[in-house]
Amino acid sequence: MRNLRNRRHRSRAVLAGVTAAAVLGAAGCDVVGGDAPGPSGGQSRRAAPSPTPAWDTSPRSVAAVGDSITRGFDACTVLSDCPEASWATGSSPEVDSLAVRLLGRGRAASHSWNYAVTGARMADLPGQMARAAARRPELVTVMAGANDACRASVDAMTPVADFRADFTEALRTLRRAAPRAQVYVASVPDLKRLWSEGRTSALGKRVWELGICPSMLDDADALDAAAQSRRSTVQKRVEAYNEVLGEVCAKDRHCRFDGGAVYAYRFGAAQLSPWDWFHPSVDGQARLAEIAYRTVTAPRAPF
Repeated sequence: MRNLRNRRHRSRAVLAGVTAAAVLGAAGCDVVGGDAPGPSGGQSRRAAPSPTPAWDTSPRSVAAVGDSITRGFDACTVLSDCPEASWATGSSPEVDSLAVRLLGRGRAASHSWNYAVTGARMADLPGQMARAAARRPELVTVMAGANDACRASVDAMTPVADFRADFTEALRTLRRAAPRAQVYVASVPDLKRLWSEGRTSALGKRVWELGICPSMLDDADALDAAAQSRRSTVQKRVEAYNEVLGEVCAKDRHCRFDGGAVYAYRFGAAQLSPWDWFHPSVDGQARLAEIAYRTVTAPRAPF
């Protein structure tokens, strides 16, 4: 009888031990103490470090890539770049550029760089991005795509698939050299609204006849079905480009798209260059800087 009681006592002790181990395992606890080896890799499990924030609202250097808008073309004088009026990196007090707002005027002079090129299309962006990445900037601004839609004809516009491939390659180029650089991406402006506003100026229409964005602005007063269809085709292409910018940017945790804010901005005559009624004026550049600053400094992506 004594042996039977001892066997029962040992059985209950073993069962209790097994049950306790099972409960600990189900609760996700590692029964490891001191320097005992852990269950994977032979090292004890350590607390995970706090994650690095995905977006810094106060970057300390800025590089800009893109086209004539970022170069401030026709903002100050006719047929000339005016980088001091650039929404991204300009020094003009009237514009109060993104770089000045983020860095202060003194630091912006030494820690912001403009690699945009007048006439550039998305296919040119990887090369610009390589030059920008060499500076190891904390923020890169992107505004490109208008020239991909502004071609001699609708058939000459950059195909959406090519636009996507070029933008994707531009981000890859940046990531190879500057994996943690943040990227602000501005949407392509509404070219059809530009036509609607600019066509009220006789001077603007005469300048457009020189060949400014003919796919949208050619024969500005024509309202026949063919002209309407042509302009709608350009507008839809711009909208498709903006979808690509948002989709590609969303795959990169260090990238923010403006959510279509530039495209949706209801600019008027005061925001257009008095020389070509196409590029932003100094006031238009200031509005672009405001949109960019709101997007970059928002605690969360504003869309």
